[in-house]
Amino acid sequence: MSEEILINVTPQETRVAVMAQGVVQELHIERASSLGLVGNVYKGVVRRVLPGMQSAFIDIGLARAAFLYIADILEYETNAEKPIQELLHEGQTVMVQIIKEPIGGKGARLTMQISIAGRFLVYLPQQEHIGVSQRIATEAERDALRDRLLRLLPQQRKGGYIIRTLADTATDEELLADIEYLNKVWGNIQATNGEASHGSLVYQDLTLPLRVLRDTVNENTRRIFVDSGETCQKMLEFAESYAGGVKNRIERYAGDRPLFEINNVEQEIEKALSRKVELKSGGYLIFDQTEALTTVDVNTGGFVGGRSLADTIFKTNLEAAQAIARQLRLRNLGGIIILDFIDMEDENHRQAVLDELRKAVAKDRVRSTIHGFSGLGLVEMTRKRTRESLAHILCEPCPACQGRGEIKTARTVCYEILRELVREARQFNAREFRVLAAAGVIDLFLDEESQSLAQLSDFIGKPILLQVENQYAQEAFDIVLM
Repeated sequence: MSEEILINVTPQETRVAVMAQGVVQELHIERASSLGLVGNVYKGVVRRVLPGMQSAFIDIGLARAAFLYIADILEYETNAEKPIQELLHEGQTVMVQIIKEPIGGKGARLTMQISIAGRFLVYLPQQEHIGVSQRIATEAERDALRDRLLRLLPQQRKGGYIIRTLADTATDEELLADIEYLNKVWGNIQATNGEASHGSLVYQDLTLPLRVLRDTVNENTRRIFVDSGETCQKMLEFAESYAGGVKNRIERYAGDRPLFEINNVEQEIEKALSRKVELKSGGYLIFDQTEALTTVDVNTGGFVGGRSLADTIFKTNLEAAQAIARQLRLRNLGGIIILDFIDMEDENHRQAVLDELRKAVAKDRVRSTIHGFSGLGLVEMTRKRTRESLAHILCEPCPACQGRGEIKTARTVCYEILRELVREARQFNAREFRVLAAAGVIDLFLDEESQSLAQLSDFIGKPILLQVENQYAQEAFDIVLM
């Protein structure tokens, strides 16, 4: 399936949309105020070793200390029997790389096993292993690629490599250029690390447009449109020296209408932030993202096109499987994902839906694992999470409901105010009490709850005044003692 890549650049942020058959498949956003951190290398300092969790907190100069597991320590493979307190100590300087962005309240996750990504290879300078991408179909093809790389490497080579999927179509000259580039980058990292101060950045990964050329472009990529002349020139220069076969596919977009608008990307971004996703058949999906997991509920909605109820359900679930896989990529949802397909009694229908889901997920560049139907009829799956989801990048919790998705009714707030007035009257001998609240709450006190307010005023023996505060959310109120 041919792809187009659209790159929209402003001084504040860069956005990338991967299109297939005119539909957005992936979205990537990088903001100047918060550049992506995965792949960056730091000279860190061990601040705290946690024997009970076999992990350590490392100061790398970010707002929150980063997290290092014992399995990610460089010496772990040869000292697996040793506890972490024998491998690290507080105050020790370590060179570390971020493998997972800070997400929510969690700090970044680190490794001491540095890896540097190229277009065709990933360089592992501290290891000797030669690995091959699991996306390369057969064992014979993987063995052939491994043998080919070993022939190209010098006999006294240093470090290991992982052969990426794109290497299958690379020439020997391209592989050798990749090896030379990766060795040069590693030499610069070592030199910078020796001179760097504690907690400072040693190596920063490429900017988003250049990472697109390195990681996203493949033989199916037909064109790459860029709406910034400066960024387009940088991409052409990078392609000239590093990805020659891509250069003729990079085009400067100079149309009058915005690039994302003319390709309906802005509309797709809005849809990707919605809980509800409409299916073409009339069914729909409901996405709920929590701290621990994401749930997706499938509903038939207005679809009644099947020959029978079982056929309607089956067709809705098949369409939902494709839509779910696309939405996971589009929203960049990761971690544990629970899919609640509509119940199917036919085992063949269940298997067909699972097969369709696996087929759709196979297009994803991020690794996913599907565990099949559980005893409750739910499909459990995981998707690797390395950065924040689209919603977490573009949105923040609602200040009125604090992310609950609901607010208390005006009547509930009225009763809370009445209880608080009783508590205040018992504690303080005020001349009168003034209630400051949202208009809807005050209106209820003046209408349906006016008798309750009058009874309370008689009970505490003090007048109660009401004042509307238009800036208050419905749950907010204050009681002022006069």
